[in-house]
Amino acid sequence: MTNSCHICGLGSYVPPKILTNRDLEKLVDTSDEWIMSRTGIRQRHILDSGVNASDAALVAARAALTDAGVSAGELTHIFVATCSPDYFCPSTACLVAGRLGLSARSEGHGAHVMCMDFNAACSGFLYGLELARSALSLRPDAVVLLIGAEALSRRIDFSDRSTCVLFGDGAGAVVLRGAGTGCLWRVRDSVCCADGSMHDLIVMGGGSAMEVKKGDALPDDFFLAMQGREVFRQAVRSMTAESLAMLERHGMQVSDIDLFIAHQANLRIIEAVGSRLGIAEDKVFINVQDYANTSAATLPLALDDARSQGRLKPGMKVLLATFGGGITWGAALLG
Repeated sequence: MTNSCHICGLGSYVPPKILTNRDLEKLVDTSDEWIMSRTGIRQRHILDSGVNASDAALVAARAALTDAGVSAGELTHIFVATCSPDYFCPSTACLVAGRLGLSARSEGHGAHVMCMDFNAACSGFLYGLELARSALSLRPDAVVLLIGAEALSRRIDFSDRSTCVLFGDGAGAVVLRGAGTGCLWRVRDSVCCADGSMHDLIVMGGGSAMEVKKGDALPDDFFLAMQGREVFRQAVRSMTAESLAMLERHGMQVSDIDLFIAHQANLRIIEAVGSRLGIAEDKVFINVQDYANTSAATLPLALDDARSQGRLKPGMKVLLATFGGGITWGAALLG
C-alpha cells in the first residue's frame, strides 16, 4: 500500500452546552471528587435537543475543508465514524454530503462522491485512517473527508453513574490526500485490530437484536453499558502493545515521538499507557478533562485541540493509539 496519505486540514466542534460534574451531582449519586479521582473528567459537552451528530459533523467538516483550502466539490470520499448516527439509514455521511451541496442534481457534484458510515466505536477514527489510506492507494488523486462524530448523550442512562459521567458529544474531521502543498502530517502507518470474543465488554443496543414492537417501552439495553474494570485492563494492554509494535516496525524509540495522543476515555488509562511506554509526561496530550469520552471523535478533536494549544505543529512525529467496543483497538504513526 502506498504511503502517500497526508492530513491536510483539521476541524472540530463541540456543542456550547456544558454538563459539569456538579451538574451530575443533581442527577445521580455521585460527586465531583468521585468523578475526578476515577476518571479525570470535570465536564462534558452535550448536544441540545434537535441538534444531532450530523450537525456536529457538518461544522467540523467545514472547518477542516477551510483549513485544508479544499472545496466540498473536490471531495471524492466522505467517511463518517460513529456509533450514534442520526439514523441507521440514511448514513450520516450522506446527510453531510447533502448539506455540503454535493448533489447530483447540482451540476453533477454529488454523483461521484463515495459516502459511508462505519462503526468501530471509539476506534473509529483510526479505522477511518486505514480506509483513507486504502482509498488513496487505489486512487492517488482522491480527496478524503474523514469525520468522527458522536451524540452519545442520546444513548446514555443518566441514572447509571458508572456510565453517565464518562461520555460527551462532539465531532472532529480531517482532510486527507496524496502528497502535495499544504500537507501537515504524513500518515506513515496505521494498524487496526479486533477481538469479537470480548464483544460484551461494551454494548449499546438498538439494532435488530432488540425485538420491539410499536408502543413498547425501550428496554434497558438500548443504553450503553460496559464492564469497566475489564475494559480498563484490556485498553491499557492493547494500546501499549500496539504502540510498541508500531515503533518497532519503523525502527523508532519512544524518545523519537514528539507527541503521544491516546483515546481520551479516562485519565487513569492514558496515564497507565504512558507509564508503560515510558514516554515523558510532557509529550502526552490530554484533554479528557474538558470533553470526556467522545468515542470516535476523541482523536481528531484532540489533534485539533493540541494544535490550537501550540502542542502540535506540522511535521512533528505523532503516535496515536485507541481502544473501543467490539472490542477494537489500533495505533497510527504520523509525521
